[in-house]
This record gives sequence, C-alpha cells and structure tokens, in this order.
Amino acid sequence: SLGRLWLESHPNEKLRAQWKYYLEEAEQEPQVQKQLDELKNPNLNPEDIKILDPAMGSGHILVYAFDLLYEIYLSAGYSEREIPGLILEKNLYGLDIDDRAGQLASFALLMKARSKNRRIFRNKPQMNLCSIQESNDIPKEAIEYLVSPKETEIEKHFHREDIEYLIEVFHDAKEYGSILEVKEIDFEALENRIEEIKNNAPEDIFELQYKEVILEKIPPLIQQAKIMSQKYDVVCTNPPYMGRGGMNEILKSYLDPKHGNSNKDLSTVFMECSLDYLKENSFLSMINIPTWMFLSSYENLRKNIIQNNTFINMLHLGRGIFGSDFGTVAFVIGKKNIWNYKGYYKRFFVEHVKVESIEEKERKFYGDTGVYFMQQEKYNKIHGTPIAYWISDSFISVFDTEFKLKKYATIFEGLKTRDNNRFLRLWHEVGDCDFHNWKPYSKGGEFRRWYGNNDYLIKWHNDGKEVKSFKKSSGGNFPYYFKETITWSAVTSYKFSVRYIEDSIFGGGGSGITNIEKIDINYALGLLNTPIINEILNVFGATLNYEVGIIGAIPILSMEKDKDVVVKIVQNNINISKTDWNSFETSWDFKVHPLANLNKYMDNYYDSLLALGVLADKEPIYVDNLEHAYEQYKEFTEGQFNQLKANEEELNRIFIEIYGLQDELTPEVEDKDITISKADRERDIKSFISYAVGCMFGRYSLDEDGLIYAGGDFDDKFRRFNENWEIKTKDGWKQSSIKIAEHNVIPIADGDYFEDDILERFVEFVKVSFGRDTLEENLEYIAETLGKRANETSRQAIRRYFLRDFYKDHVRIYKKRPIYWLFDSGKQNGFKALIYMHRYNPYSLARVRTDYLHSLQKKYEGEIIHLDILIDSDISNREKAAVRKNKETILKQIQECRLYDEALAHVANQRIDIDLDDGVKVNYDKFQGIKIPQGEGRKPLKADLLAKI
Repeated sequence: SLGRLWLESHPNEKLRAQWKYYLEEAEQEPQVQKQLDELKNPNLNPEDIKILDPAMGSGHILVYAFDLLYEIYLSAGYSEREIPGLILEKNLYGLDIDDRAGQLASFALLMKARSKNRRIFRNKPQMNLCSIQESNDIPKEAIEYLVSPKETEIEKHFHREDIEYLIEVFHDAKEYGSILEVKEIDFEALENRIEEIKNNAPEDIFELQYKEVILEKIPPLIQQAKIMSQKYDVVCTNPPYMGRGGMNEILKSYLDPKHGNSNKDLSTVFMECSLDYLKENSFLSMINIPTWMFLSSYENLRKNIIQNNTFINMLHLGRGIFGSDFGTVAFVIGKKNIWNYKGYYKRFFVEHVKVESIEEKERKFYGDTGVYFMQQEKYNKIHGTPIAYWISDSFISVFDTEFKLKKYATIFEGLKTRDNNRFLRLWHEVGDCDFHNWKPYSKGGEFRRWYGNNDYLIKWHNDGKEVKSFKKSSGGNFPYYFKETITWSAVTSYKFSVRYIEDSIFGGGGSGITNIEKIDINYALGLLNTPIINEILNVFGATLNYEVGIIGAIPILSMEKDKDVVVKIVQNNINISKTDWNSFETSWDFKVHPLANLNKYMDNYYDSLLALGVLADKEPIYVDNLEHAYEQYKEFTEGQFNQLKANEEELNRIFIEIYGLQDELTPEVEDKDITISKADRERDIKSFISYAVGCMFGRYSLDEDGLIYAGGDFDDKFRRFNENWEIKTKDGWKQSSIKIAEHNVIPIADGDYFEDDILERFVEFVKVSFGRDTLEENLEYIAETLGKRANETSRQAIRRYFLRDFYKDHVRIYKKRPIYWLFDSGKQNGFKALIYMHRYNPYSLARVRTDYLHSLQKKYEGEIIHLDILIDSDISNREKAAVRKNKETILKQIQECRLYDEALAHVANQRIDIDLDDGVKVNYDKFQGIKIPQGEGRKPLKADLLAKI
C-alpha cells in the first residue's frame, strides 16, 4: 500500500528491488491504464504522506512503515539526520484502546528512530500516537471554564459547542476505540485556550481544580480527535477479531445502526471504518479473517466495496498461519472505483488438504503458482457476490441462470433439540430397536456419499410432544420429515457429500432436501455428489458450514440430459453403499455377518439387485474355512469399491459436460473419496468375534437374520429345551445352532476356570459356523490375525485378545456407548465378565457375584494350594521361580477380588433397575464410583464395578 502509493507517482527500480514483498500490478487494458495514469501525482512529497494504523497494538506495522518511509525519503534526496524526526512528526499515526500498547508503540518507534539518528532525543519529535482516552469523568463546570472569557458571545457559543462535542463523542470511548466517527472542530482555538489556562493563575480554589482536570484530560482528547477526524493516504492494520458473542450491549448498540453491513465481527467493522479514514485515491491494507469474502451476512459489505472501491491485490493464505482456524487473508483496496481493473490475487492453499507450513507458503509467494487476475465486477454475476477470484469465465457462466435448486425442491434445516443428552440416543442403546417411541434422526456425520451415517434416534413419544414443546429447540419443519429425502452434513472440514434417507427426522447438522419430483431425487443426488458442487460451494465460501440458503442457491442447468442413465447409476450407488453400511452390526439393518455366513450375506445382496430390477446371475459360493470366506468377501468388496468408483466417474463426466466445465474439472475420483469399505482382515475378524459374542447373548443368531433380541420378554425369543436352546423364527420355534448365555453372564478368565467362559463359547461358535474338521485352522487364522505371539497357542492368543482388547474395541466401535458391559475387578485381571445391557435385570449383579465371582475365588484358592505343592516338590529352581511368580499374581488377584466382592455385594443388595430409554451413559454411571461403607469414622472406599469407557 505505502510502497505502491509512492512508486505509482515516482517509479524507481532500485527502490522497488529492495521491497521483496511488493506485488506487481496486473497488466491492464488500455482504457484501465489510462484511468490509472490520470491518478498519478508527480508532486507527491514524502512529508505529505500520512499513514494510520487504527489498531496499532505495540506498533509492529508502524515500525515496518518507518523503514519503508526512510527509504522513500532517501530516494527523494533528504538527509539521513532529518528523516527520522520527519517520519515521526509528519507520517506515522496510530490509535489503540490499550494504554500499555500505546506506550510500547511509542517506545518501539523512538528506538527505531534512534537507530537511524542517535541525537533524536535532543529535540524529541511530537509523535502522533494515542491510546484513546475517555471523557467520562470531566465535570460540566469545567466546560464553562474552558470557554475563554475574552471571546465574543458568538465565539463562546461555537467553542462551547466544540467542547461539549469533544466530551460527548469520547464518552465510553474505550468501548469503541478508533471506530468512533469524529468530526473536525476548531482545534486551534481549543489549543490556544489550553495554553492560556496553563499560563494564567486561577482566581479561586474551584478554578484551580478545573484547571487540573482540563490540563490533564483535554489535551489527549484534542490529540486523538485530530487524528480521528483527518484523512489518510494509507490505512494499514491488523484489526481486532470479536464476533457478536463477545460484544457487550454498549458496543452492539453503537454498531447496529451505523454498521449494519459489517457488525457481525469487529474485524469487518474496521474494514468499513478504515475506508472512511482514507482520502480519495488512497489505499487500505489489512490482514483479516476471510469470512467477509463469502458469508451471506456480509453481502452488502462486499457490494459496497465493489461499487465504490477497487481490489488492488490479495493474498489468500488459508488456515493455520496466525493461529486462526478461519484462515487468513491480506489485501489492498484502493479508495476509488476503477472500472474493469484486474486485481492480482494469490492463493496459498488447496481446499481439503492438510495445512501447509509457513515456509511452504513463503516459497509459494515467490513462485508463480496460485496467481489469479480478476475484474471485480464479475463478482456481481455470482449469487451473494462472493470474492471468488479464482473462477474462470466459463465457471461464472454456470451461475448465470435463474434456475436454482430451491426452485425445484424444498430445502430445510433440521430440528435442533438444544439438549441432545435428553432427546437423542445412538440407535443401539434403545430397547428392542423401538421405532415407535424413538424415530431415526439424521444428525450429519462424517464424509459419506449415497447412503449411511444412520446412527441416532430421537425421542418421539406421543408424536414428539416433549421435544416439540421444549422451548429451546428450534427448526421444526415437521411437515418435511419421514419422506424420501437427500441429506448432508452441514458442518464438515472435508468435501460436501449427500446421502439418500427416508422415514427420518433431521437434525441441525443433517439438513434435508425433499419434494424433488420436478428433478427426480436420484438425479439430484447424482448431481450433488459431483465435484461441480464442491467447486460451486467453494465459490460461496461454504468450506466448513453448508447452510440451507447456500445449498438452495446451487444452479441447475439441465434436468433431462442423460436422466435415465443418471438415475440408474445413482440407484446402483445407493444399493452398493447401503450393502456396505449394513455389513456392520452398527447398522440397524444389519442382517448377517459376511464371514459367519457368506452365502446368506450374498443372498441378501442379490435380493437387493432384484428389487432394483437389475438382473444378475447368482453363483453358488463354496466356503471351506474362515480364510476362504474372508478371501471371497475381500474379492466382493473390491469389486463393489471399483464399481462405485467407475459409477461416480461416469456421473462426473456426464455433469461436467452438462455444465460445460470440461476445461475446468476432470471426472476422476481418488480412492480416498470412495466412501465404502474394502475388506480389512483385522477389522473384519474382530467384527466376526463381536458378532459371535452377540450370538452368545442372543442379540443375533446364526439361524435368523438381523437383530433378534434387544429388550423386552427374552422368553418370547429364546427358550431352553433340555440341554439345547430354541429360537423363535418366522417359521416357528427351531433349535438354536449355539447355546445362549442362560443367565446373561459370560466370564472372561486368564485360565481354564470356567467351562462356559468366553473362549470356550467362541471356539464352539467357530466350530458350528465352519465345521469341526476346519476348527483348528480357523482358530489359527484368527489368532494370527490378532497378533499371535511365538510362544502362544491359537487359543491362548484369542484368550489374550478377550482379556485385554475386546472391550476396548467394543467401546470404540459403539462410540463409547457399549451394549456389552464388562464387570472388571481391576488391573490384576482378577475377575472379568460380560453382560448384555438389554438383558439386565435387578438380580443380574447377584448372579455375577454368586455364580461367577465366588466360584472363581474358590478356584483361585485351590490353585494356590496346587502351586504350594509344586513349590515343595522336586522341580528345578527355574521352574520354582516361575511357580512363585504365578502364585504372586494369583494372590494379587485374590486380594483384588475380595475388595471387588465388597463393592459388588453392596450394589447387588440395592437391586438397581435401569431404563433403556435413558441410554448407556446414564445407566452405566449407576455402577461407577460406588462408595463402600467402611464403618464409623472411616471414609468409604470408592470403586467402579464396570470397566471405564
């Protein structure tokens, strides 16, 4: 800004070469260059240049400006000795509300001046820096004393008005700082009167007190008023950042009527005010957050700037440079509208890419990448007038249509409950998958296309009466719920993505598009998942928050071209993505685990193809063992992945052609943006183990698809028949392939203490799933996947996984809302047992204690006797050492179990009940932090019955 001001009127290649951050002007059209030539001022003198920092802080910008001015003065032939004083007195002006900052800025500039002239303190220059002062405590009587008795009545009248204005305008001035609008008054007369008061003795003691107040308070007000009422050649600043939430009512009441276009943040208010500080044909340069470039709330601010001023250049630095998550932008604006001027823009980042280092961005500054030239008038052609400097003319033409998405669909914001803990649950928490009292709730979620992110339910008892009447909730839009809808995640740090959903309520983070009959929901879904939309939303600046209004402004250029092809591809994409989502037990439409029964899993997939009218020949699948099942599943998922990728690229090609953006975009899709999973051996084997545990508890079954039991009457789903179990299927009762944990307890032990512990049950599950003949090879495959150690058997490796890692994985997969609860005595692994939350009853803890904890304690005591016999027997010293170590471990476990038994007994006697509607966290906490009485005068012991999550 400052350098450009000088060089435009005084070209100087030598000077230009010294300024490594100077940005050259873009090459202009002849008629534009003619306007620029007319603005040159060859008579510009260095002493005439005034530069203001209205939020100077400790003076960093002013110190840098000093160096620049020093070089300008030298180039103009001034002597080195006189330059520092001239700069301080004539060129540099600064304002701040912080007194300490003002002192630091003054000190910094004086030290900079002294580095150029060691005699600067001999004739200390009058500096133009102010920490803004308030007039609140100046008495009215002092105003009369300020008016000179020697003046005429007319002079007194006008000077009294000036004094009253000066005191009024700076009332509460520290609340506003340099954004105050201050007019010019007769400062000379005021200063003369101050001098007169200083030199004349007061007539009485009352005048003496007024004199002291006046001499202390009025000169700073005059100085700051003089600075704030004049115009400048350059305003350069890094403004304060403060959103509406941080403003007090005093500040808001001042801003709202005066700065309605910029009042959402103090930094944008400073943009407006700084432009007001400028002379015509001068420059504003500023560092700011880039929200003003795109958000709809700043549209009028952008339009005013474009209409009356000119963007000279801009550095769009992206996020992470100055610690701002919103990013950083630096720019120069000229205080004159130059029609068709090409601004110089430089972009230092790529959207959706990890924040680059400052060093990398510095390298880009000196390179020729990321440079754009844009005539600002073109911004007006885009909805909302965003400062989208990077888009081409062909892309701008995309916006030149009246056909927006909102014309063809209903786009709505979802229900914000304002109390998610009260109204929302992860679906697996709720009893019996109760979709009567609880309804699906689309909450947004991670980047995912086509289908998925169906995790939450909302409390909907009595048709949602409770949440509807909750005063803090907002965004009802109830008529649009439970329809076929496109939803998206409103807040994301990655790309925009949409998904198909039906029979759901929507949250504020998962808004919806419905009533899309005029376009066809599948056609709209296909378009919205293309890179075209991401580019459009980038133009709107919606890279973090995809608001309803912005989505509605997406231009629709065609509704018929290749429509049948698009619809067919999109339906296939939904089916592929739905198959993937439902392959995991965390989906409420999960049917069967692909590794446990691949044939049934594939039958379900082929049924989905038939439902789409897609003819596909089903080939029978022969599964020899678990490894073979995994390899075939892996082949299937890779085929699905590749098919989805090819489908997305074909959709991209179609829509890029429709929008005429062949020179702007390519149809290729990166693998990381395909949002379905390929098979992963470790993940899928652990998932197989989790499914097995679910079958042991009766949540799932090898004999029936989907969720079998999640609350309610257990006897209505399973019954004991002699030594076997029967399950109720759609065809009636039939024998269950595996035994169910009768009392809802599965112990996890570090040895063979129980016949029905989790390892034995799992081995039986594998045997039933794949047959006796391949049992050992299947267990070995599982153990190797889990990281079997060299000295372990397969069973030992699997036991170790159950003991140490199974529950951690369960808690993670179920998003810290586990449905299998681990009773855990502590670090010594003395006692561990799982129960299924949905089968819990008030007697469950007593069952855990008497049938399993007490039984294990007896077995530990028997093991100690056995170890003592071994120690006394004729074995080697090395063997004895191992036995003693084992004994020490078991003794610790016995002690741990004794303390745990106290806690368990204390809670078991209370017969605590749980309500599944309350969710996991509330119910889980009932068994944590248990206080065990220790007798009179002793503090109770605290214990957790369940493993921490």
